[in-house]
Amino acid sequence: MAARAIVERAREQTGLSLVELLIGITIGLFIVVASLTALQIQLRESRALIAQNRLMQDLRAAADLMARDLRRVGYWGAADHGVWHLASTTGTSTNPYTTMTTAAAPASTVAFRYSRDVVENDLVDDNEQFAYRLRNGVLELQLGASPWQAMTDITTMRVSHFEITPTEQLHSLAGSCTSACATTDLSCPPQLHARSLVLTLTARGVGEYTAERSVRTAVRLRNDVVTGHCPA
Repeated sequence: MAARAIVERAREQTGLSLVELLIGITIGLFIVVASLTALQIQLRESRALIAQNRLMQDLRAAADLMARDLRRVGYWGAADHGVWHLASTTGTSTNPYTTMTTAAAPASTVAFRYSRDVVENDLVDDNEQFAYRLRNGVLELQLGASPWQAMTDITTMRVSHFEITPTEQLHSLAGSCTSACATTDLSCPPQLHARSLVLTLTARGVGEYTAERSVRTAVRLRNDVVTGHCPA
């Protein structure tokens, strides 16, 4: 009886058929492929996000560097020499660093000056002249008469748009004059020129991820320009 029960139990445990085994393997392969596909998508999106963040970081770094320089346009170590006062016997001097030129408005090239003298010499030296420009997808910097130097890496991003838009607000200083101006004197009263710039950069990633990003920065020039005069 015991032997017969063992034989019957063995007949009942026939295991998986070949068809069932193939179906199981196929389902397992589908699960593995789906998992690998999801992992690949996640890795691709992660790389794209890293590339976009790097592009924005590089753009912001370039914009911040230019903004810090542009804010100093017109700095003069002897600014008090340009102020007229009653005790003055020699008159006033003209700030030699106020000049800022652009190719157009808006422009993709800007040249400017500011003093770097320990003791002001009232002369625009080579190391006090600067310029930025966009050329062949690369932002470039020039110091004095030296060759242009690349600020951005063409292998990581390509700058497609660099724009400098200058604006100026005039503020009358007539209240500083003790008498009224003659109607024929167009340079009276003095005026304060408050200058600002809007810096716009647009760049595209290089390689597999070619997303385009832009940075826009407003720059207020710290050194105002005063023109005109009060009645003598």
